[in-house]
Amino acid sequence: MSEFGLRKIIIIFTVIAAAIIELIDTSIVNVALSDMSGNLGATLEDAAWVVTAYAIGNVIIIPMTSFLAARFGRRNYYISSILLFTAASVACGQAHTIWELVAFRFVQGIGGGALLSTSQAILFETFSLAQRGLAAAIFSIGVFVGPTLGPTLGGWIIDTYSWRWIFYINVPIGIGAALLSYAYVKEPAHARSAEHIDWMGITLLVAGLGALQTVLERGETEDWFSARYIVVLAVTAAVSLVGFIFWETSIKHPVVDLRVLRSRTLATAATLTFIMGFALFATVFIVPIFAQRLLNFTALQTGMLFLPGAGVAVVFLPMIGRMIMKGFPLQLMVMSGFVIVALFAYLLSRLNLETGADDFFWPVILRAVGLSLIAVPLTQLAVSGLPQRDIPQGIALNNMMRQLGGAFGIAFINTYLDHRVAAHRLDLVSRLAPGDPATTTRIALFTRGMLAHGSSPWEASRQALGALELTIQRQASLLSYLDAYRLVATIAVCCVPLILVMGGRRRAAPAAIKAVAESH
Repeated sequence: MSEFGLRKIIIIFTVIAAAIIELIDTSIVNVALSDMSGNLGATLEDAAWVVTAYAIGNVIIIPMTSFLAARFGRRNYYISSILLFTAASVACGQAHTIWELVAFRFVQGIGGGALLSTSQAILFETFSLAQRGLAAAIFSIGVFVGPTLGPTLGGWIIDTYSWRWIFYINVPIGIGAALLSYAYVKEPAHARSAEHIDWMGITLLVAGLGALQTVLERGETEDWFSARYIVVLAVTAAVSLVGFIFWETSIKHPVVDLRVLRSRTLATAATLTFIMGFALFATVFIVPIFAQRLLNFTALQTGMLFLPGAGVAVVFLPMIGRMIMKGFPLQLMVMSGFVIVALFAYLLSRLNLETGADDFFWPVILRAVGLSLIAVPLTQLAVSGLPQRDIPQGIALNNMMRQLGGAFGIAFINTYLDHRVAAHRLDLVSRLAPGDPATTTRIALFTRGMLAHGSSPWEASRQALGALELTIQRQASLLSYLDAYRLVATIAVCCVPLILVMGGRRRAAPAAIKAVAESH
């Protein structure tokens, strides 16, 4: 990175640090929920709101970052967001009740939601046309590595210290990022201003996205529409978001300018970004559960599964940046990425209950390569068809789609797994019969094993049936996870023809990046 110069290198590491702490906090608390609930005297169901509150804060603020940066100045807004995130982290660590923690996590999400889009805008403003693709690729390392490292780092902190330190660890990084931003980040030379505040749009956006995110996060736990508040929130989300779309497209100064979606390139890129978020967060969600519940991996062993992929991303993303700078076709890169992601999911669909950690190595490597080929080129494609003034809004909407894709992916995969487990269990049980030789032999083997461990004949008979039920449940769970991997592979393959309909320039960097550069 010697060609960047000291100031630019400092800015790269500053925005990467800010992005990483924001993204790590989306997943780091997942492994701490049991400790939090026990320490704060709450149920595990209540503790799950710690995850939900952060996601709601994130998804509400992301589409408004362009407006808020224009209203308060991008540099001021960025530094304030870092400080708000850091202060909320301290408050989370000091929380005495679960609902205090939930409230502070929402504030933390509000502060963190600004960091991704604003960090990207800072990079586009700071670097020259020739350097910008590589800088964006390096920044994407943080986007990719953050969610991957969250569970591993969280498990280590909890084992070594306590759950409160998963929040305190943000403090020195946040303060350092704020100080470096104050010293090195500059306000854009042609910064836009926002004199009008669209209060109605803000209200509808907060109500709609907040309700939608809550439904996605909590729906599976509450058996979806069996819970009255889920029904109310689903209706609220639908009404608010429809009203938001009509309102924002009919006024002169909207808080989120949805007119940018008239660009076919942005609309298609946002759809693909949603699917990328689905694949990124869904696989980070189901692989650890598969490894821990069925393969009996420890939390640390599970977290280590993704580290080779993170290492590959660190090396591979700068290479992608250089390919973009040399004009490599963006569509071809994105198409290749989705094909590789499909191959990764297909390889996982061939695993079994005898799978070891080594069997995850190549699939995880493929996942890193595939998502790397998608992330940076897709961002460039998203803005390639936009006029200069619309670039910041396009970036914000694209980032929002990734977050919503992740939330939808986790909710959908969770529900899909439950349904497939039930279907596979029913199928397996239907194959059992009292006179079936295989069933009789298996029960006899279980019975002899129980007798050998000192059980009475009556106890051994009951324990053998319980062991058979456990075997059926494990097999049904295995088959459901394999179905989920195949589903991800199918969705990834279906994205390839969608990329072919994208407008914009097929050869990458100059037009797209120049528009970004001149827009701020």
